[in-house]
Amino acid sequence: MNKKEILIELNQVCKTYYKNIAIQVLKGINLSIYDNEFLCIMGPSGSGKTTLLSLIGCLDKPTSGKIFVDKVDTTQLSDDSLALLRNKKFGFIFQNFNLIPYLDVLHNVWLPLWYTKTSVFSSEKEEKEYVVEIIKKVGLGHRIGHKPTELSGGEQQRVAIARALINKPKVLLADEPTGNLDTKTGSTIIELFHKLKQEDKITIVLVTHNPAIGKQTQRVVLLQDGEIVSDNSVSNS
Repeated sequence: MNKKEILIELNQVCKTYYKNIAIQVLKGINLSIYDNEFLCIMGPSGSGKTTLLSLIGCLDKPTSGKIFVDKVDTTQLSDDSLALLRNKKFGFIFQNFNLIPYLDVLHNVWLPLWYTKTSVFSSEKEEKEYVVEIIKKVGLGHRIGHKPTELSGGEQQRVAIARALINKPKVLLADEPTGNLDTKTGSTIIELFHKLKQEDKITIVLVTHNPAIGKQTQRVVLLQDGEIVSDNSVSNS
């Protein structure tokens, strides 16, 4: 682990939300995330897991402290520059899938490319072939023309993973990706993450409250009351 390159680094990161009173959600977080690592952030409800994931993925900025992504200090970037970095480096996966109900699998996965200003593909045919390749990678080649309502929960999450992969991110950020799935289906999603890590050399950061899911990753960081209370490698990874 020590020989791997640090991809994301958080130094003394704090996050405070101001409503009627100041609520400090994260307190002095120091965390290094390595290239091609499968990291799990665990903790009870309200411990700051989702807030931490949002900061890692440049969806929000810390109140204080520094966050480096590929050695770039993201706290010094403008909102536009931060958005560009976020779209280039990160893919996001959520518990509720967030699929477009009237689009089939192909077009749900293809959707992010429609909003890309400059295409790397020479033709729409070439772009479509790439999208189909990603769908096959997550094991849904046989469901490509189906809409979300025609898919199981596990299949819908695979569509969401394919969509997150479409811009070739260096990091996948997954917030409770197995939360709406049964145990067996959830384990198959974790197996898919391991496959993507091995084949595509992607770094994966997963948030969960489920210790059984944490044991299937490489490293578990435990949050409690906005602070890291433990950071341990998983022995069977």
